[in-house]
Formats: sequence, structure tokens, C-alpha cells
Amino acid sequence: MHILVVTQYFWPENFRINDLVSGLIERGHSVTVLTAIPNYPEGTFFDGYGFFSNTSQDYLGAKVVRVPIIPRGKGGGARLAFNYLSFIASACLLAPFRCKEAYDLIFIFEPSPVTVALPALLLKKLFKIPVMFWVQDLWPESLAATGAVTSKKILRKVAEIVKFIYRRCDKILITSQSYRESIEHHSGDPKNIVYFPQSAEDVFQPIIEKLPISALKQLPPGFWIMFAGNIGAAQDFQTLMATAERLKCHEDIHWLIVGDGRMRAWVESDVKTRGLSNNVHFLGRHPLEAMPDFFSYADALLVTLKKEPIFALTIPAKIQSYLACGRPVIAALDGEGARIIEDAGAGLTCPAENSELFAQVVLKMYQTPKVEREKMGVNGRAYYESNFGRGMLLDKLVLWMNELNETNRGKTS
Repeated sequence: MHILVVTQYFWPENFRINDLVSGLIERGHSVTVLTAIPNYPEGTFFDGYGFFSNTSQDYLGAKVVRVPIIPRGKGGGARLAFNYLSFIASACLLAPFRCKEAYDLIFIFEPSPVTVALPALLLKKLFKIPVMFWVQDLWPESLAATGAVTSKKILRKVAEIVKFIYRRCDKILITSQSYRESIEHHSGDPKNIVYFPQSAEDVFQPIIEKLPISALKQLPPGFWIMFAGNIGAAQDFQTLMATAERLKCHEDIHWLIVGDGRMRAWVESDVKTRGLSNNVHFLGRHPLEAMPDFFSYADALLVTLKKEPIFALTIPAKIQSYLACGRPVIAALDGEGARIIEDAGAGLTCPAENSELFAQVVLKMYQTPKVEREKMGVNGRAYYESNFGRGMLLDKLVLWMNELNETNRGKTS
């Protein structure tokens, strides 16, 4: 098959769609990627990129077509809205001329915004190509949960756009079973919805022999709890900092934050205010390929989310990466993500936004013998292979793509 992938985010930005594209290439399919100029998460164009430079590239055999976009800047509301709208506008204007090959299927990757589907739906209408939509983020629920939009009138308008998009997709893939009710409500056809969770890149494996990491050399010894990923509003750093303050008397408990995001400055300031500079350590962003080595040094890996109904339905992508690396997990979140950690026997969980229970869980993991923590990691890896294995999920995806392509051929023949 020749597959057109539509995604606002793509390599060299770190998103799971990169690995999915490489997996399709490995299986012998031709792939073209319609995407934007990379600017996430820093908010400025990556080195070597501009509005009219590096707009045609190759990624592991996939053809990459880039359209202009307004960089997201610091991620403020107005700037982010212009960022989203500029991709829709430029993709709708340019894609019919720059993506004119005979595609068998359009695949949409949607971590946010849902409007990324609009250029794909235009191409569907123009060229009679079926559309498969991989939903990572529920709209309008996530807009309300993060506080990005508070107006009920605007949220109703967004819901109308969501309904318009879902009802024009031929198949909708959901990353969490808990998404089904919302998407059925908007799409109106439960038969077109299938569960397709995220996997993790093959680089995420248990590390047997640790490699030296310069970023860790200056850290004090002790019990290392590592958070990896976006430092954003959804990750509830307010409760994390309150928990670290509760445990400040345990001087050998250290919180290692690997990543970056628009709340980093606030978190760094809060660390100073609470007197946690000896306990909380910022290690910055590092390449995805380095993450398993970082994880291998952690006594426990940490995943947190705010207490919002939408986040209880969500499986944070880092959970698959943590499980794949066979490390014990501390999860301060509700719903689907916590259930997976518990079902896997891969760590300890507590409800979101409860620093008292969070501190109790951290102390319990801290006091758990190393051999038992290692067993949690083994359990997590086994659960990952059974439920989120990359090869297994890619095989399912290709099967659904073939079925959709054959159905469309039947309609158009």
C-alpha cells in the first residue's frame, strides 16, 4: 500500500508516529508524511529549518512533505491557536498540489489538536481515499481539563467540529478503551472504532550493563525517582512538589526530572521556594535513544497526571516506555493508567492530586527491598510484551489498513 500520514508533529520532533512510520516501511509499504516545520517543544524552528527550507525530506525511506507553520512560541493560548490554525490553512492549501500521488489510505495522527484531520478530510473528498484516525487526545474534554478553554460556547463549537471530523472518518483508532464512550457519542457509529494502544520504540528495552551518563555523575547517591517527559500543566507538578516537600526529611530521596516544558520555570522557582534544591534535580532534555540508559539508573520511574475526568481515561505514553524498560513504576494518577500498573504488578499507585497518599506510596517503594522492586520491573516488561508489543500492534494495524483499502476499492470499482 501507499499510505499518506497526516500529522502536525514528526521527526526530528519526538512522537510515536515516527516509529509507526518506520514500522510501516519495514513491512514494505510506501509512506508519505504531510507535516509541519518542526518546532516542538522549544517553540522555535529546529536548526536548518524555516518556512521555505527543508520542506522535502526523506525519513528512513518515507517521503516527508513539510508545510509552513507559525511556531508555537512559549505555548500561550493565542500563539498556540495560531500554531494550530496555520497548519490547517497551509496543509489545506498546499497538500492538493504537493501530495498528488495515488494513495491507498490516509492515516491521521492526533496528539492535539483534533483539527489536524481537516486537511486529510479535504484530500479524502478530492481523491476518494479512505481515512483512518488515530486519536491520542479527546477533544473538547482535554481543552476544558487543561484550562485552555473555559467558555462553554466555544467548547460546544469545538464539539461540533469533533462530530464533523469523526463522522467523516472511515475508521477511528483509540489509545484507551475508556475513550470509546466519548467517541461513540460524537461519531455515531461504534462499528468503526477499534482499540489500538500506543507501543514503545524498540530502543526501550531493559538495560543489563549500565553506560556512564555524564548528566548523572554529579548527583548525590540515594534513592532516585525519575520523571521523564513534558513538564506541563497536565503532569501536576504542584502535587509532585508538595510531596517532595513532605519527604524532605528523607535526605537520600532524590527526584530526577528528565525533560522540559512550559512549566519548567515555575517548577524551578517552586523548588527554591520550598527549599528542595538538594532533593530535586533538573537534567534537561535528552534524545529518545538515551532514555533507556537514564531509566536503568532509576530506583523507580514516575508518572503523574492531574485529577480530571479526561485524564482518568488516558494512558500516558510514558507508561509503555517505562514498562518496556522493566523498571518499577510509581503512578500518581487515576483511572486507566493506574489500572494498567496495578494489573501488571509493575509498581505502586495512588490517586491524583493527593500529596499525603503520594508520599506514603513513595515511602513504601523506598522501603521495598531491591529484589522485590526488580520483580515489579520484570512483571511490567512481561505485561508490555503481551499487551503493547510493537510487532503485534503493527500487524493489527496493517490488517485493518488492508481491510479498509479493499472495502474502498469495492466502493469505487
